[in-house]
Amino acid sequence: MRFLFTVQGEGRGHYTQALSLASILRKQGHEVVAVLVGKSDSRQIPLFFRNKIDAPISEFNSPNFTSFYKQKRPNILFSIASNIFRPYIFRKSILLVKQKIEEHRPDKVINFYEMITGMAYGFYKFDKKMGIKMISIAHQYVLINPNYRTSAEQDVKYYFLCMLSRVTSNRASKILALSFRDMPGSESKKIVTVPPLLRPEVFEVQPANGDYIHGYMLNAGYFKEISEWHKKHPAIPLRFFWDKNDAAEVTRIDDNFILYRLSDDRFLDSMAGSMAYATTSGFESLCEALYYQKPILMIPVHVEQEFNAYDAALSGAGITGRKFDLDRLIEFIPDYSPDSNFKAWADQAEERFIKEICG
Repeated sequence: MRFLFTVQGEGRGHYTQALSLASILRKQGHEVVAVLVGKSDSRQIPLFFRNKIDAPISEFNSPNFTSFYKQKRPNILFSIASNIFRPYIFRKSILLVKQKIEEHRPDKVINFYEMITGMAYGFYKFDKKMGIKMISIAHQYVLINPNYRTSAEQDVKYYFLCMLSRVTSNRASKILALSFRDMPGSESKKIVTVPPLLRPEVFEVQPANGDYIHGYMLNAGYFKEISEWHKKHPAIPLRFFWDKNDAAEVTRIDDNFILYRLSDDRFLDSMAGSMAYATTSGFESLCEALYYQKPILMIPVHVEQEFNAYDAALSGAGITGRKFDLDRLIEFIPDYSPDSNFKAWADQAEERFIKEICG
């Protein structure tokens, strides 16, 4: 079969999910004919994705969470307002998605939580008019599964995320909800619970217990916070990753505080050899840390990552916070109890995805 991928380009997770699924499909003799990435002006497509996806990439502008306060926590209302006033740009994006689907005529479109793709399917009904079904994949779809329960406070908080999830999966023939654990899906809502899409490299790296804290900060505004902590604890080694556009590949503050541009292989090696992980709570890296059984401090940047952190905590992944308070993470390490079922669940991914996508 021939597949066209569309990928939300905010953060790292959707990229690695697309790489993982491409590897699974090609292993079974299928083809990824093109990849469309929806991104904001402030984000670049990571080099590791360009090098490994092995398919032509097209970029387009897409709604995003704007970093409004010191490049740290995006303001949702500001983000909505800024995107509402960009209709012409998004119209061009919808037309690009339409053009690429008509050009490549794939058997199916796989949508990794890209809003423009859902809107394009709503406008042009490719499934009805061209017979090209769309399958939507994301962790956020767990929230619209009627078998998943949150508290009343969280229901209100996640209302916008649920609304966004419905837009991205508009006219989807199947919705694959990536999950930290197995749970019932919903046939009436076309939702199927599936394991996380870990990259093949994850299974090849042998974890070890190192002496340093591994970290990832989505936005560069957290650098000052981590630097201040390091000044108070200079003897504890820190290896942090960021996607700051103008940063060098390696920024060495001193021997015990090193910053790296985002790199998939180096990131995995660093995580596997660490004693703990501090992160802005992207779903994919939380799954990698769970697989390597690393205690996690989760500092959500926006509502998507608040949900990731809440759900990961239900699986015993770690603790949440409002800032990079690494003291709390160090204190938590002795109390960390790894989820013994997660590895077996994650190892089922290839079989489950081939069944749901190609069956």
